[in-house]
Amino acid sequence: MAVHNYDVVVIGTGPAGESAAINAAKHGKRVAIIEKQAQVGGNCTHWGTIPSKALRHQVKQIMAFNTNRMFRDIGEPRWFSFPKVMERSRGTIDKQVEMRTTFYARNRIDLFHGVARFKDEHTLLVRDRQEGMEELVAKKIVIATGSRPYRPADINFRHPRIYCSDTILSLSHTPRTLVIFGAGVIGCEYASIFSGLGVKVDLINNRDSLLSFLDDEISDALSYHLRKHGVLVRHNEEYESVEGDESGVVVRLKSGKKIRADAFLWANGRTGNTDSLGLENIGLTANGRGQLSVDEHYRTAVSHIYAAGDVIGWPSLASAAYDQGLNSCNELLDKEYRFVRDVPTGIYTIPEISSFGPNERELTQAKVPYEVGKAFFKDTARAQITGDTVGMLKILFHQDTLEILGIHCFGDQASEILHIGQAIMQQEGEANTLNYFVNTTFNYPTMAEAYRVAAQNGLNRVF
Repeated sequence: MAVHNYDVVVIGTGPAGESAAINAAKHGKRVAIIEKQAQVGGNCTHWGTIPSKALRHQVKQIMAFNTNRMFRDIGEPRWFSFPKVMERSRGTIDKQVEMRTTFYARNRIDLFHGVARFKDEHTLLVRDRQEGMEELVAKKIVIATGSRPYRPADINFRHPRIYCSDTILSLSHTPRTLVIFGAGVIGCEYASIFSGLGVKVDLINNRDSLLSFLDDEISDALSYHLRKHGVLVRHNEEYESVEGDESGVVVRLKSGKKIRADAFLWANGRTGNTDSLGLENIGLTANGRGQLSVDEHYRTAVSHIYAAGDVIGWPSLASAAYDQGLNSCNELLDKEYRFVRDVPTGIYTIPEISSFGPNERELTQAKVPYEVGKAFFKDTARAQITGDTVGMLKILFHQDTLEILGIHCFGDQASEILHIGQAIMQQEGEANTLNYFVNTTFNYPTMAEAYRVAAQNGLNRVF
């Protein structure tokens, strides 16, 4: 068995692992990275962020074609199958894999394909698919193994009509009806995607509102637009059983309801990928969700072993994972680092949602005297031109100082629009006030101009 020595070994090639490995390599460290799949990119590239957002884009184009009057001149509305749309999305995945593979070659990072397991605190055994074994010895180790869908034992995921958010991408037909259990971010995104393809969706939520961490007004707007596209949202429900047969799936709820559909998608929770790491050999223990605890330096209980990304839990976003991996590596390199706390929310429903900072409910509970400035997209020239008039930009600001406290956006390009407000919120002093947007000239017509409109709307409330 070959033994290899490194300064840093990273487990996992998702956003957290990639940024940690490249950061270490660029600072002169000898680095190896381990990936259990045949291709790099992790869950983000192959089953999560990239395929679902690429899929969403294709569906959004179909919806635009089928609803835009101009296209009626060239034909009637068209129906597209799920496999056909998914096939188009795979091109993006291939480009991502190709690009990310070159990162490791360019930075002279050794890439090992196989399952990693700790032999001791400095040694990892890597078993490949041919049962070959490599031994990697490292001064520092970064665990960035990501997460996978949580699968309850009483649901048969081997049944051809029962899916989780990973396996749904291999769906080989287009169901007429679909039950989605779990109305978190993933459940809501897939409800948007399938309803956009004309599938009748039942979205089962075990809470009393959708995405309760959002601004209430935006959560209500999401509910309205999902229903408008044919999604039936059922709140405060739990499943009793999920049973598949040759023609579909029967979902029995604890409330006594029975729902039949062509297919079932489980989208309720994720589990950290730690069960095969041999943590017991190094004295580490994951929690019930398979996640590892870290301190503010991203160190586990073993001081030279770090963890970043979904495997440490909140916020379980690709954007945050990249930053966490980068900063975990900065710490082990004795460079200045930060613990990632302020993270924007980007939810790729149709229309999309994005926010940064506290919402109205949180500010009210904290007794902060805030005011609201709003701009509705239906009143902006750019949205009228594109036809994407659904949505709004909401700025929350302090009544006395005009300091910007939170930005909440719903509508086309919300996750892009948000970053303007985020950048201003992170400035110091007078630069972080409503006056910035009033005193700045924006291109016209643009979606960004909504900041000026919302700021002026807010000022009109306090003066």
